[in-house]
Amino acid sequence: MKKLLITRQLPEANLATARTRYDVTVRRETVGLTVAEAQAALAAYDAILVTLGDQFTEEAFSGNLRCGVLANFGVGYNHIDADAAAKAGVAVSNTPDVVTDATADIGMTLILSACRRAGEGERLVRADKWTGWEPTQMLGTHVTGKTVGIVGMGRIGQAVARRCHYGFEMPVLYFNRSQKSVEFPARQMDSLQSLMAQADIIVVTVPGGGANTALIDVDALAAMKPTGIFVNIARGDVVDEPALIKALANRQIGGAGLDVYAKEPRVPDALRALENVVLLPHLGTAALEVREAMGQMALDNIFAWDDGRPLPQAV
Repeated sequence: MKKLLITRQLPEANLATARTRYDVTVRRETVGLTVAEAQAALAAYDAILVTLGDQFTEEAFSGNLRCGVLANFGVGYNHIDADAAAKAGVAVSNTPDVVTDATADIGMTLILSACRRAGEGERLVRADKWTGWEPTQMLGTHVTGKTVGIVGMGRIGQAVARRCHYGFEMPVLYFNRSQKSVEFPARQMDSLQSLMAQADIIVVTVPGGGANTALIDVDALAAMKPTGIFVNIARGDVVDEPALIKALANRQIGGAGLDVYAKEPRVPDALRALENVVLLPHLGTAALEVREAMGQMALDNIFAWDDGRPLPQAV
């Protein structure tokens, strides 16, 4: 029986399925594999079901490898050096599609929460500091009809845009490095700067790593409207985090909603101290049926590798 390592606890349904075919080891730690641990795992297991935070860098693929496949639990795989894996003969897959709607829903949660100051309001109530309703209390940003700017018009970007257009009558602008046509009213901008300047709400949905590292930098944030709301449901490394903290602290922009951070699970004290930002603990796909579907998709790719078939979601 082949040996399978699952680097983080999965739903029980997924573990039961995995155990029908493999000798399964499940890590109980909540932090990812270090480079040294990833290298050791590649030498000790036939297949590994990996996820965010596992450091499968180029160095990890050196030495004698036993592993033939890395099935990533999640759509983003910037924690895996895919080129190094390919050179080492290790197949890599991810879990697109099944995460799209859940992640887009969190995007809408953050848009509404940041615009309507929901985080501040809840803290006010919990601290027993609410003195009663009044016409000018905690005035936020009205969402319906505002212009949304999507950075990265892939599956998730389009899902957010559809919700904004059809649900909230929002004009949609987007920036995508390649030309992209979509099935609903939306206008592609010729530069990131022009998108940042013209939209009332910015939602980032691009993959992490590579050319997208610090894509949202000082200049991009400076282009935003003073009332602009910034939402990140992509990866933390897409944003220059210190620059965002400075922009929020100086009230250079209106507010932000974040589900991801540069060095998860660490969230800078300076960010946590700000009132004009909503902070979620990477809840993008945190629904049981979604996580089970992700786990099954990852396992299906491992099964395909084991059976000598092409990986359905190869990257």
